[in-house]
Amino acid sequence: MRRTGAVTLFFLNALIRIPATLRYPRELAGAFLQVGWLSLPVVGLTAVFTGAALALQIYAGGSRISAEAVVPQIVAIGIVRELGPVMVGLMIAARVTSSIAAEIATMKVSEQVDALVTLSTDPMTYLTAPRVLAGLVTVPVLVALGDILGLFGGFVVATQGLGFNGPSYITTSWNFLDPIDITLSLTKGAVFGGIAVTLACHAGLNAGRGAQGVGMATKSAVQAAAILVLAANVALTGLFFGL
Repeated sequence: MRRTGAVTLFFLNALIRIPATLRYPRELAGAFLQVGWLSLPVVGLTAVFTGAALALQIYAGGSRISAEAVVPQIVAIGIVRELGPVMVGLMIAARVTSSIAAEIATMKVSEQVDALVTLSTDPMTYLTAPRVLAGLVTVPVLVALGDILGLFGGFVVATQGLGFNGPSYITTSWNFLDPIDITLSLTKGAVFGGIAVTLACHAGLNAGRGAQGVGMATKSAVQAAAILVLAANVALTGLFFGL
């Protein structure tokens, strides 16, 4: 509970400093590049393969009860509500959280963070706030792209390998989705992005001394981010659908 409170206060302090971080456009651009643009390849490939595998699994399971026709609907709702956001969240936890935690922890143990303080530069404003803002803004975009590519992967498998009609598949998938499904997906993206980046920055700034401290900070940040992404996914799903 103590760590939860500390991380929550850390996140709120970062949010307060977001307007001030606009004074550091280079650091802000680097954060958006690190969190968003450089994550596109792994997110895109993972989404396509996940959508394709889901279509095959739904078709194989549906064939047992003569319900193969539900592939478009189940793939659409499965990708948009759950697999898309969770997949992107876990990829961000694996790639971005580890990268940011290791980077900031290295700066901490090499006394670069202390040097920032000596130069009258707030580490929270210079290091944390840009990355938190990037997580909150870019991860929902990544989730939207992951949803689209996941649906595309399912579409390719269904139309090229399972005999579905292309236009009919697209129409059925689109008509089955509700606005709340898309809203839930993007909301999960923002929450997951905030979780992953906040934990990375907090672990990095509180890292112990030496190489072992960097390793421990990175490991704890990735583990906590992955677990909290999954826990937040359950909580948000229940909140949106009143469960």
